[in-house]
Amino acid sequence: MSDRITVASDQDVVRVRQLVRTAAVAAKLSLVDQTKLVTAASELARNTLVYGGGGTVELISVDNGRRKGIRIVFADEGPGIADLDLALTDGYTTGGGLGLGLSGARRLVDEFDIDTKVGEGTSITVTKWCR
Repeated sequence: MSDRITVASDQDVVRVRQLVRTAAVAAKLSLVDQTKLVTAASELARNTLVYGGGGTVELISVDNGRRKGIRIVFADEGPGIADLDLALTDGYTTGGGLGLGLSGARRLVDEFDIDTKVGEGTSITVTKWCR
């Protein structure tokens, strides 16, 4: 399974949440892990819209031979993140989101990778594995 959504409005953020929930159930993630993944995806999709000026979200079913999971890639061509260390600091927020920030989203998933270049955009890849 692989699905891609363009994020250009608040309604698209809602669609991302719904798609992630459906994928998490299909992957047989526990209810707690479903909630964690949906929460992280909601925060990151909103960041894609608000700070990145919109972008894409791609959901991919993954299997490492031992476990199944869901990988989500959030990508934008926005201004990038000038101070990544600060942006990943607990409690750092520029307002408007769930208040989790990147550090909160990172804690909710099993794998978190961020690639950002000032003036070029940001790509964040998260993965949640079945327990």
